[in-house]
Amino acid sequence: MKSHLFYKILFVCCVFFLSGCIKMPEEQHTSYETITLTRQNVTAPLTWSASVRGKGDVSIVSRRTGSLNAIKVKDGQRVKAGTVLFVLDSRNADNSLEHAQADLQTAIANRDNARLEAESNKELAEQGIISDYLLRKSLNVLQSAEAQVAQAHAAVRDAELQKDFCTIKSPVDGLVGNIIPHVGDVIAEGMMLTRVAGVSEMEASFSLTESQVHALVSELGSLDEIMKIAPPLTFRFKDGSEYSEKGRITSLSGMVDQQTGSVTCYVTFPNPKGELFSGMQGSVVMPIEWKDVMLVPLSSIVRIQDKVLVYKVGADSLATSAIVEIEELGDGERAAIISGANVGETIIAKGAANVHENDRVIW
Repeated sequence: MKSHLFYKILFVCCVFFLSGCIKMPEEQHTSYETITLTRQNVTAPLTWSASVRGKGDVSIVSRRTGSLNAIKVKDGQRVKAGTVLFVLDSRNADNSLEHAQADLQTAIANRDNARLEAESNKELAEQGIISDYLLRKSLNVLQSAEAQVAQAHAAVRDAELQKDFCTIKSPVDGLVGNIIPHVGDVIAEGMMLTRVAGVSEMEASFSLTESQVHALVSELGSLDEIMKIAPPLTFRFKDGSEYSEKGRITSLSGMVDQQTGSVTCYVTFPNPKGELFSGMQGSVVMPIEWKDVMLVPLSSIVRIQDKVLVYKVGADSLATSAIVEIEELGDGERAAIISGANVGETIIAKGAANVHENDRVIW
C-alpha cells in the first residue's frame, strides 16, 4: 500500500513538472508590406494587342470566266497601281468585240438610210405628193434606227469592257499576297485570285473594353473628340522594339460588341519605308494621364475566377478581403482602383496571394 501511494505521488509530481515545461502555442502574426490609399495624378501607357493590315488592302477578283494564260507577278512583289497581274484568254472577248463593232456599223447604215427616207418623204409631203401617214411612218422608222445605233454603241462598250477584264491590273500600290490560281486554270467570274496589300499607310486594329471607353470618354469627351485630341500612339513589335512613326486614331466602331464587350479602334500609321506588313502582330501604346486615381501595385491584387480582390487591414490588424474594380495602367506594375475601396484605407501591398481571411497582420 505504501509503495502504491508512492507511485501516485510520483505521477502527480511528473504531471506538474511537464506542465511547467510545455508552453501553449501563441497566436502567430505575419508581417506584410502595406500601403494607405491616396488619390494622385499619373501618366502611364495603355497597351493593347493589335493586328496590322494595309489601309488600301484590296481583293483581286476575276470579272469574267476564262482560261488563265499568264501570271505577271510573284508572291510578295511590290506593284504600282495599273500593274498587270493576270492575263486571261481573250479570244472569245475579241470575237464578241468584232461582232459588236460590225453590228454597230450595220445599225449606223440602217439609220442613215432611214434618215434619207424620212427627209425625202418630208419634201414629198410638203408638195402634197404623199400623205402625212407615210411621212410619220418614215419618221418612226428613223427614230427606231437611231435607238438601234445607241444599243449597238452600248454593246460595243460592253464588249470592250469584257476584253479589258481579260487583263487584270492592280488598283493600288502595294504588295502582292499569295497567288491562288495556276496558269491554265479555268477562272470563274467572281473567283478571288490574290490580294494586294496597300503599304503607304497601315492600319492597326485593337479592342477597347467598355471601362476603357468610359474612361477615355470621361477624360477626352465624345468618340469624335477622342479621335481629334487623343495623343499619338506607338506601335510596338513583338520583340519589344518600337516603330519609328507615330499613329493617330482614325476611327472607332462606335458600338460595343455584345460577345466580347469591346469596341474596335483603328489607328493609321504612315509606312514610308515599308517596315509594316499586313498580318503583322504587335501592340499599340497610348500615353494616358490618369487623374485623381488610387494606385496600387499589381502585387496587391488577387484574382479568383472573375473576381478581383484586395486585402484591407483594419484597426484590429485583421485582413479582410474586398472585391474591387481595377484598370491596369499598362506598365506591368500598377493598377488604378475604380471602385470597392476608399481613400485612407490600408491594404496589403505585397504577398496578398498568401493572405487568408482574418489573418492578423503586422504592419
